[in-house]
Amino acid sequence: MPPYSPEPENPADGSGPATAYIALGSNLGDRRAHLDAALAAIGELPGVGEVTPSTYYETAPVGPQDQGMFLNAAARVATASTPEAFLEQLLTLERRLGRPPREERRHWGPREIDLDLLLHGNTVLDLPGLTLPHPRLHERAFVLRPLCDIAAEVPHPLFRQTMRELLAEVERDAEAQAEVSP
Repeated sequence: MPPYSPEPENPADGSGPATAYIALGSNLGDRRAHLDAALAAIGELPGVGEVTPSTYYETAPVGPQDQGMFLNAAARVATASTPEAFLEQLLTLERRLGRPPREERRHWGPREIDLDLLLHGNTVLDLPGLTLPHPRLHERAFVLRPLCDIAAEVPHPLFRQTMRELLAEVERDAEAQAEVSP
């Protein structure tokens, strides 16, 4: 992947806002309150314009199953920040909302809040700590389903398939895996 390649209609160089998409998740405590608080706080971040949330969806955890169900959502955000700066804002917000630092938590473990930067305009980026588009976006129904509420026709910057098409593929794959031969 090239180190940085924003598309002109979504500049990340400060010349105008980019449309970013965020995945939100929570499976501890009052999950809805955690998502509501995160969405409100995202709207208060410097350089952030309108925040458009998806519907909330309850899903099973990925990885260790010894934890509660997740409540997941997605949000569309207008941001004047670069991808790196916006990710740093989201990580700071996670900590402020109660998520322990990476070194103090279990991978794929329970969490009060999880914020993942999925897309930042059409930017394709591969840096330590930040890959855009999110490297597993196209594999996760729990991310694609809420994302389709607000971005169904947005194309994946690498695969050039819409979020709706990617969700259909993931759901087809899940159905195929669930079929059992007689």
